Amino acid sequence: MSGYCDSAPGHPLHGPYHATEYGFPQREEAVLFERLLLEINQAGLSWETVLRKRAGFRAAYDGFDVDAVAGYGDADRARLMADAAIIRNRLKIDAAIHNARVVQRMRDTHGGFAAWLDAHAHEDGRPRDKASWVKLFKRTFRFTGGEITGEFLMSLGYLPGAHRPDCPVMDDIARARQAAC
Repeated sequence: MSGYCDSAPGHPLHGPYHATEYGFPQREEAVLFERLLLEINQAGLSWETVLRKRAGFRAAYDGFDVDAVAGYGDADRARLMADAAIIRNRLKIDAAIHNARVVQRMRDTHGGFAAWLDAHAHEDGRPRDKASWVKLFKRTFRFTGGEITGEFLMSLGYLPGAHRPDCPVMDDIARARQAAC
């Protein structure tokens, strides 16, 4: 992602995301769900398009409240398909609703989405690699291919590569990780 470290600083949308979110650990369910939903919606589009529509997504998907989205029915699907403030794609909308229900079940099986991620972060005593994560995500969620899964996990620090090693943001990420422990 070294290109991102070079191009994002100073950009009105990419700059703040690069400096304060990308690669930083997150624990809050709504934040994790937002990141997954945004990565899914980025498929086939630019990340800038998604960032421009982020406020629209937040409003359309009830602030990324998992319980609200899990309860969506046909009227909500129709509302979302008509909402020009978001990316109107039936498969992506259906995936958001399905994935919200999956996250709800993770509360019972693992204590939540963050705990589920942590429980699967290692395989055979080593950090799980991207290919293994992709298989797990494809079994667990909808609309989570290799690029979506990889970017989602890099954006949270579960996979390396969000920033080049000499990017000044790496110090902030290290402090955030230490504070999370």
